[in-house]
Amino acid sequence: MSRGGSLDALLQQVRACQLCADSLEHAPRPVLQASRSAQILIAGQAPGRRVHVSGVPFDDPSGDRLRNWLGVDAATFYDPAKIAILPMGFCYPGHGKSGDLPPRKECAPAWREMLLDKLPHIQLTLVLGQYALDYHLDGGEGSLTATVANWRAYWPEFLPLPHPSPRNNIWLRRNPWFEQDVIPHLQQRIATLLD
Repeated sequence: MSRGGSLDALLQQVRACQLCADSLEHAPRPVLQASRSAQILIAGQAPGRRVHVSGVPFDDPSGDRLRNWLGVDAATFYDPAKIAILPMGFCYPGHGKSGDLPPRKECAPAWREMLLDKLPHIQLTLVLGQYALDYHLDGGEGSLTATVANWRAYWPEFLPLPHPSPRNNIWLRRNPWFEQDVIPHLQQRIATLLD
């Protein structure tokens, strides 16, 4: 896979990817968005079943919560010139015993650095969940909660966040400081970057 060429050509290659076609529960359907001008990167986990069907990133309750956290409407969120969305795995990995399976291991080594190299204007990377945290923040503080609690150590270039999934409602109730302290800073920074 070549590092040369345009971002558009690379996105076409990613969207045609079949690296794990033989081992996926469903046919590959890479879901991502990016543009060279984007200043915000959302580094998530992997698309869920609903996103696999629609082909639209965060087209689910997680996306509703994430847009609320960011303080943006859907039109802004889905503008690749403003916000890039690159999950750790681009295809729905399938369902396991306690939720979706982890992102496929083939995806990030094959594509991630090439894509990040084509996004020269990123000012803020939102790191959602443990898999993205392991990649972008080298594991952070050892646990997601400790890393999010120490968010200022990564600010303003990165912001570790819990995944916005409804499965994390208990975490959010147990950690009210997150929405009280972190989200206002996030919304202010997003507004500044999008201005």
